[in-house]
Amino acid sequence: MTMFERIMNTAKKRGMSLREVNDKAKLGPNAIYRWKRQTPSVDKITKVADVLGVTVDYLLGKNNTPEDATSQEVRDLHRILDQGKLAYREEPISDEALDAVKNLLEGYYWAKGRNRVNHDNKG
Repeated sequence: MTMFERIMNTAKKRGMSLREVNDKAKLGPNAIYRWKRQTPSVDKITKVADVLGVTVDYLLGKNNTPEDATSQEVRDLHRILDQGKLAYREEPISDEALDAVKNLLEGYYWAKGRNRVNHDNKG
C-alpha cells in the first residue's frame, strides 16, 4: 500500500476527505494528491500524521499496526515473529530475506490472523 493510499484509507475511517486533511495540515491546495507521484518532506508527512492521529512510520509503511490494535495483539505478533532463526535447506536465510518473511507474516497477521491467535488478554 502506498503512502497516498494509507492517507486516503485512514482519512476515510476518520470521516474526513483528503481536502479536509490537506486543509487541517495547512498544506498547499491539493498537496496530498501530488503525493501520488512525488515524495513530500518529512515536515509535511508529520503534519498529516498528526491530523490523522497516526505515526509517520505508519504512513511510510514501516509499521502496519492498525489503530485499533491492542497492546496484547502487538506483543503476540512480536512473539510470533521472534520465534527463532529461519533456514532454507538447513542454511540460515539472509537478514534481507528474514525481513521480507516477517513483513509478509505481519501483513497476514493484521489482515486475517489476529483473530485466530489465542490472546491471553493480560493487557
